[in-house]
Amino acid sequence: MADRRSLLKIGTLAAGSIPLVAAATPASAHDGREQPRHRTLVIGHRGAAGYRPEHTLASYELAARMGADFIEPDLVSTKDGVLIARHEPEIGGTTDVSKRPEFAGRRKTVLLDGVSVTGWFTEDFTLAEIKTLRAVERLPAVRQRNTMYDGLFEVPTFEEVLQLRERLSRELRREIGVYPETKHPTYHRAIGLALEPALIKAVRKHDLDHRDAPIFIQSFEYANLKALRQQSGVRAPLVFLQSAAGTPFSDPRPYADYVSPAGLAEISKVINGLGPDKSMIIPRNADGTLAQPTPLVANAHDVGLVLHPYTFRAENQFLPADYRVPTGTVPAVDPNAYGRAIDEQVAFLRAGIDGLFTDQADIGVLARSYAF
Repeated sequence: MADRRSLLKIGTLAAGSIPLVAAATPASAHDGREQPRHRTLVIGHRGAAGYRPEHTLASYELAARMGADFIEPDLVSTKDGVLIARHEPEIGGTTDVSKRPEFAGRRKTVLLDGVSVTGWFTEDFTLAEIKTLRAVERLPAVRQRNTMYDGLFEVPTFEEVLQLRERLSRELRREIGVYPETKHPTYHRAIGLALEPALIKAVRKHDLDHRDAPIFIQSFEYANLKALRQQSGVRAPLVFLQSAAGTPFSDPRPYADYVSPAGLAEISKVINGLGPDKSMIIPRNADGTLAQPTPLVANAHDVGLVLHPYTFRAENQFLPADYRVPTGTVPAVDPNAYGRAIDEQVAFLRAGIDGLFTDQADIGVLARSYAF
C-alpha cells in the first residue's frame, strides 16, 4: 500500500497537456502597458479546484499538467508576514484547524470588509503553525470525491508556488504563468500586515516585474492596483476584478461605473485588464438561460484591456439553465453532476474574451480547441 508521501506525489499527476490553440485577437496599444493577446488563456482557478483541494501545490500542478496557461493563488498573510495561498484569511473551511484542539482558543469573530465572520484567521498563526495544518475540500457536498485528499496537502507559501511555476515550466517545456490575487488588502493593511511589500519582493526576486512577464496581479480593489502601479512602481500586468454588483471595499464608486466606456478609458491608464464576473460578459435571462453578450468585451478592447472572466465550473448548479444535463434520477437535474460545461465556455470564448478562470482546466483547454 502506498504511504502518504507516495500519495502526495500521486495527487499531482494528470494526463499530458493538450496543445494550445491560438486565438485571432489582435494586440491593441495603450501607452505600452498592454499584455499582447497572442492566445486565449486558460487560468487554473485556485489550481485544479474541481479535482483537488484548492490552493495546494497538488492542485496547481494538476492544473498545469492539464494544460492551464496560468495558475492562480489567492494571497493572505501569516502573523509573521509570510504570504500563503488561501481563499480567505479565515481558514476554518479550507484546513483541518477546527479539529485541532491546540488551536481551539484562536477562534474569533472579525469584521472582514464590513462582514462579520467567525473562524480561524491566518494573521493569528505563524508560518510554522500554518505548516502543521492540512488542506481540506472547501465544497465537500459539491465535490465529495475531493474529500479523499483531505489531510494530505500542506498550505503552500507564495514562494513555494513561484518555485513550482518555474519547475513546471522547465518540465513541461512551456511557460506556466502565475496569477496572484491580493485578498482583502485593506483588511490586511489595517491589522499591520500589508500584502504589497512581500508581494512586490517575491515578484521581483523571480524576475516577474516587467510588462511581458508571465504574471497578472489581480485585486477587487482598484485603489490597491493604482497604488501598486503609481506608488510602488510595479510594471507587471495588473487586472481589476469586477463583481456584478456593489462597490469595491472602502470605495464609494460602484463597479458598474468602472466598466462604463468613460470608466474603462480612465482605468486603462493604470491597469491592463479586467477580471469580471462572467455574467457581465453574457448575462442570464429571467429563466436562468444564457442571454446575449453585453458590449463589455468590445468596450474593453477599444481601450486595450484584456478580459478574463470568472468562474467557469462544470457542475450543473453553476451552469445556465439551458446547459444543465438531466440525470434521469431524482432529482431530475443533479446539481452536482456535470452539465454542458464545454458548450458554455465555447459560447464565452466566441464572445471574444481573452481568457477564463476555470476549476477544471482540462475542460477549458478542450473548449478552446473547439471555439477557434
